[in-house]
Amino acid sequence: MSKSKPDTIQKTDALLYLRVSTEEQVENFSLETQEDICRKEAQRKGFNIVKIFREEGKSAKTINGRPQLLELLQYCRKHKKTVGAVIVYRLDRLSRKTSDYLSIRKTLIEQDIRVLSASEPTGTSPTETLLETIMASFAQHDNDVRSERTRNGMRARYLSGLLTGKAPIGYTMKHKHAVEDKKTWELMKQSWDLMATGKKSIREMVTIMNKMGLRSSNRGKDYKLRKQTVQKIFRNKFYAGVLTSRVYKEEVQGKHRPMISLEQFYKVQAVLDGRCVNKKALNVKKSRNNRQFPLRRIVKCEKCGMGLTAGWSKGRTKRYPYYRCAGGCKITSIRAEELDDQVVDLLRSISPKPECIELFTKYVVEEYESRLKNLKKAKRVADEEIERLKDMRKVLVQKNMMGIYTDEIFMEQNALIEQKLSEAMTAKSDSTLEKYDINKLAAFIKKTLSDLGETYRNSSVTQIKALLGSISPSGITYSQNGTLNLEINPMYQAIFNFDTAGVSHGDP
Repeated sequence: MSKSKPDTIQKTDALLYLRVSTEEQVENFSLETQEDICRKEAQRKGFNIVKIFREEGKSAKTINGRPQLLELLQYCRKHKKTVGAVIVYRLDRLSRKTSDYLSIRKTLIEQDIRVLSASEPTGTSPTETLLETIMASFAQHDNDVRSERTRNGMRARYLSGLLTGKAPIGYTMKHKHAVEDKKTWELMKQSWDLMATGKKSIREMVTIMNKMGLRSSNRGKDYKLRKQTVQKIFRNKFYAGVLTSRVYKEEVQGKHRPMISLEQFYKVQAVLDGRCVNKKALNVKKSRNNRQFPLRRIVKCEKCGMGLTAGWSKGRTKRYPYYRCAGGCKITSIRAEELDDQVVDLLRSISPKPECIELFTKYVVEEYESRLKNLKKAKRVADEEIERLKDMRKVLVQKNMMGIYTDEIFMEQNALIEQKLSEAMTAKSDSTLEKYDINKLAAFIKKTLSDLGETYRNSSVTQIKALLGSISPSGITYSQNGTLNLEINPMYQAIFNFDTAGVSHGDP
């Protein structure tokens, strides 16, 4: 029975083969990076590097056109007695085509020269040989998929934070970097600010942005913006300094100047998510905000509960506005001016006393200051959480690039981080309390509550609905004897009956 040879290194000389395609010559995938990693692997395995073959700007699809690889194979034939290994950063550096790789490996094995990968498991055992062949097959598959979408190295450029496609409106490409377009930068920034208010729809923004002179370009021609284009603009995270791609699932921090903050981006997303621009609302009646009939549907018939409708009655010389029961009850119609006067008198009868208003206003100011303090603390916590999540994402990306985490694990963990980041950003953007002027707010409260009848007279139909709805959510009823009744909201009742007993003047 023969004894097996011990697994020792008989030949200590090694060759390094480094290759990078034209598109792959970016940071973290350069020849220098590969050489550094391969040298460490050679030192760990006990090899002495005698020669380095550097292939720059060459594709891995075929062996043809790669003189350094051909020279390496020739060198191995001449020095097969001393060369023990060829070390590469990854197996696909030799070839991404499985048949070519197996041919190269077979040639080297016949000369008793091992192929070692600095970042993948390689060896001479049957299991290691099988894994090596499988990895070579994966390299070809990966190359085929990439060739359908983009050239080699685009992913490395993307992961380094550089734009791989066309610059969006507001930016322009200069020396292969996205920089601010002086003609459109401020206009796009204004568009984002306007969209963040939540008061404009996509259709309205299309009109506004076209009037600004913003245009999309294709093959050297400019076109007016359309709804789909504007929708994509406000979904594009690039404006917040983050690169996203349909090809690469990772999100990376771009090296360009952000136009908006992530806080503002997520705020706009919340605005867009709250709308359904592709569907029309069903069973929605047209709003009737006629200032001549502000109480339409607000005042209800006491008998049937239907809201009063409104219309015009023809007199001898002119027409007159009237309210009537929409349920068909035989209720005497009432002139619009008369019902308005009754509502004004009713509101004035329930206006809070000056001392109640003063005390309530001071309470609001004190509550505002207390909540503002808590808000600032919450924002500090949110900022810390956002920074922590960003650091976690950086580590996640690094481990994915190093091969520690598979793409599946990366995408799963990245989705969890993105969800938490979105929650933190949304919570931060929703904290708008500090944007209010408490002094103006206090003055508004005093003016509004001091004479509700006068407030009613000076309000629009929308404001009247908000005023009466806040005081009496169930509405105002009109009886056949001509009187008005309402059930006051408990919150407003508390303001109306604000207890001032035993409270010294000026004490909140």
